[in-house]
Amino acid sequence: MPNLRELSLVTFNLYNLNLPGKPMYRDYDGWTTEQYTKKIIWTANILKAAQADIFGFQELWNLDALKEAFTLTGLDADYDLLSPPDHGGNKIVCAAAVRKGLLEGEPEWITDFPDKFTLESSGDDAQTPDISVNIHSFSRPVLSFKVKIREDRDPVSIFVSHFKSKAPTAVYREGWYRDDYDYYINHNENLGATLSTIRRTAEACAMRMIIVDKTKGNDLPVIVIGDMNDAQLSNTINIVTGQPRYLQGLSTGGGDADLYSVATLQEYRSLRDVYYTHIHQDIRESLDHILVSQEFYDNSKKRVWVFKEMQIFNDHLVDEDHKETGTSDHGVVKAIFKYKPA
Repeated sequence: MPNLRELSLVTFNLYNLNLPGKPMYRDYDGWTTEQYTKKIIWTANILKAAQADIFGFQELWNLDALKEAFTLTGLDADYDLLSPPDHGGNKIVCAAAVRKGLLEGEPEWITDFPDKFTLESSGDDAQTPDISVNIHSFSRPVLSFKVKIREDRDPVSIFVSHFKSKAPTAVYREGWYRDDYDYYINHNENLGATLSTIRRTAEACAMRMIIVDKTKGNDLPVIVIGDMNDAQLSNTINIVTGQPRYLQGLSTGGGDADLYSVATLQEYRSLRDVYYTHIHQDIRESLDHILVSQEFYDNSKKRVWVFKEMQIFNDHLVDEDHKETGTSDHGVVKAIFKYKPA
């Protein structure tokens, strides 16, 4: 049985990792052989540099491509790769790589929101109109699995997520849009962005319900990693985490069902925040997150693991054409924890 003294995790958006010549969305030609080769080499270099115990991946089209990157590192025998067994390569999925000997049980991919998920309200007062949001599943199924990292401790539940992007939803194909094209053409961007925000917010709410149902009233450790397509202090992330209070000095406490961002934990140890994982129109943001339950929070009375450090691989974000360089359009985040029970 494993008895790790140190645990490392990585979230890694693979930026449409697929075999060459395979279609992706409306790009029917896919990667050229040259582009694919560059992509595999760059991905392998990141994997080798990080060498985490657990990798959480987003935007994987084909498992064979990820296997090739791991083979190139020479570390392929050290990891179990997790990908949906029935995945035909016709869409992107969340995946993972777990160091051999840590995985417990079988992974699952959660498509549907919790059965009791409901977003309906008649408003807080007479001035507030009714609202109802009809959505019941994740855009990208959430990968869920467990790892046993110490013989004397409960398994850790890991969730790998990929929420709806900030890119405006394409509404030009909708009937209502075509019926009044001359009007809606002036509003397609803000309508599409609103729809994307609603979808992403609903996914955050569903993820929060899953976390609370898993952690409320017990000491089961949970980690959520992934591309959540929103910033560290956004409403999206606040919904997922429960917006816990970060204690200072000798204060101790911890939230039963709350999650703590490793980016915030790192900021408490830095002179300033220089953390970003994405650049869009010259604006730097942190869209990729590692969120941990109180068992990984320094000031928690129920702490099992103490935060050591966060590392960011983001030098490649200055590349303007990630398709030609083989790089990802997201930074790669690594978090390290040391075994030190309170």
